Amino acid sequence: MLYDSRAMRNFVGIDLGREPVPDETTICKFRHLMEKHNLGDQLFHLVNEYLRESGLKLSRGTIVDATIIHAPSSTKNQKKERDPDMRQTKKGNQWYFGMKAHIGVDRRTRLIHSVVATAANVHDSTVLGDLLHGDEARVWGDSAYHGQRETLAEHAPEAKDMTHEKGHRYHALSERQRRSNRNKSKVRARVEHSFFVMKRQFGFTKVRYKGLAKNAHFLFVSCALVNLVMAKKTLMKKRRTAPRVSYA
Repeated sequence: MLYDSRAMRNFVGIDLGREPVPDETTICKFRHLMEKHNLGDQLFHLVNEYLRESGLKLSRGTIVDATIIHAPSSTKNQKKERDPDMRQTKKGNQWYFGMKAHIGVDRRTRLIHSVVATAANVHDSTVLGDLLHGDEARVWGDSAYHGQRETLAEHAPEAKDMTHEKGHRYHALSERQRRSNRNKSKVRARVEHSFFVMKRQFGFTKVRYKGLAKNAHFLFVSCALVNLVMAKKTLMKKRRTAPRVSYA
């Protein structure tokens, strides 16, 4: 892409008249340095700080959700084993192997403000407190987050629980509860846009590396890029309307 696209070369500061594109070994060493110093996490927070300075501030509503990132389940490799950091989980009637990406998304801007990476068998509700910024007035989520009153009281004391109500085997949801869940889904569905950009635009449907730490680093970088994509229209509009400075 760097050889084919002039825009990409300008973005990373490479002039082919002076230097070649870095080879794969150089890029890998750079990635390892980023992982060693946890720069993915820092990059994610720096991007969010830049977006806040650009006027995209957090509202008092957070949507929480998680998605499974698949890992190879085959043992046909040199060590004859699967990735020890990845785990198996059942969703519906199907089993999945890999990790989970947990995110907290702002209701108004749809920007990701919190990220947690875990193995796939970790229940969504266990990391709820890490996905809240603390100033929420409302928290949306699917039925996996229902009943976490103590966590909400500790991490977002002013938040109203807008998670989906859950039915049980011997206690089905009433029509009023189902109608309430449908209304909540209209807001909660906004989190799917972030996952769509992450998986379709940046291709993060499968783990890129072996080990949870490396893939967590890649997740933080991906979420930073997702936020830039989500904020693109607002940033471009602000740039077009900004007053031009004349040096005449």
